[in-house]
Amino acid sequence: MGEAVAETVGERFRELYGAEPEGVWAAPGRVNLIGEHTDYNDGFVMPFALPHTAVAAVSRRDDGVLRLHSADITADPVELRVAELTPGSDKAWTAYPSGVVWALREAGHEVTGADVHLTSTVPSGAGLSSSAALEVVVALALNELYSLGLRGWQLARLCQRAENVYVGAPVGIMDQTASACCEAGHALFLDTRDLSQRQIPFDLAAEGMRLLVVDTRVKHSHSEGEYGKRRAGCEKGAALLGVDALRDVPHAELDAALERLGDEEEVRRLVRHVVTEDERVERVVSLLESGDTRAIGPVLVEGHASLRDDFRISCRELDLVVDTAVAAGALGARMTGGGFGGSAIVLVEAADVDTVTKAVEDAFAAADLKAPRVFEAVPSAGARRVG
Repeated sequence: MGEAVAETVGERFRELYGAEPEGVWAAPGRVNLIGEHTDYNDGFVMPFALPHTAVAAVSRRDDGVLRLHSADITADPVELRVAELTPGSDKAWTAYPSGVVWALREAGHEVTGADVHLTSTVPSGAGLSSSAALEVVVALALNELYSLGLRGWQLARLCQRAENVYVGAPVGIMDQTASACCEAGHALFLDTRDLSQRQIPFDLAAEGMRLLVVDTRVKHSHSEGEYGKRRAGCEKGAALLGVDALRDVPHAELDAALERLGDEEEVRRLVRHVVTEDERVERVVSLLESGDTRAIGPVLVEGHASLRDDFRISCRELDLVVDTAVAAGALGARMTGGGFGGSAIVLVEAADVDTVTKAVEDAFAAADLKAPRVFEAVPSAGARRVG
């Protein structure tokens, strides 16, 4: 990501719209190190930004017209009127950027239109928040162009509202906050209740380790029903336990809480995952801050088992990555993201990268599965202007 990419995006903007863009911005996808399905339960998460980004060249308009174009789709720009943007009216990719414009205007910000050209290197459907990157890059550009004065966490909130209400996907706040607020060389410890943040140093290369992302190439979609069912089940669990959110169930009192849920077996499983996952996030933070980075490996494996057995959102391919990687000598591994496909992360010694990668690729071939995409995840910068 650099001047060359910004220039390429700017050139295409000029071809499309016949004028110079007012600027070029980038917003990254993310990997979640630990803390899955805790964000909509007011819990703890720990994502970091990827070097893979959505990039947008943008200019203001004052005529109420929003024009959107993606380099990844062979089509003319889509033209919309900002006054006519309505939740649920758009089922295409344009719902993400147009939803941001809707959310900004709903919040009282006078956005009168824009010309937007987008491109992205964040793998779509891989559980790496390609949609949040699209939302945040547009929000960041409009925030600057219209001098709205919004901070990163505020942009994240508006982008979450765009995806919840306009797109119709019941996502939590983590993905947008990670894209907007992460720092290079760090993981972001985020309390999703009060949005307090701590940047935790996470420089694996300096310690002789690497974190691999294994994209199983099994596509998932948050707006489909299974994600919503899990969220509704968590809300039911909180209601039955008489708490505002599952975040409020202390880990030390989990067994007693599960007993109170009686024969609500599905709800019991969801509650157990969320409460133990919050505790795992706190454990990882403590280990990283004490310099015992290798010890987070078993915690990642615990998290995967919980997502597989209690939350039940893993799949054959994700389980194969985790089991194979650990057997081949990885320090730890788990699925990451919303589930039902997408990616897994694998923590390895630098010397074992090739061995573990080959073991996973061979396991997929032996199972007659499509070859996975494997790449290193380097904690990178959050959303920023690049041109």
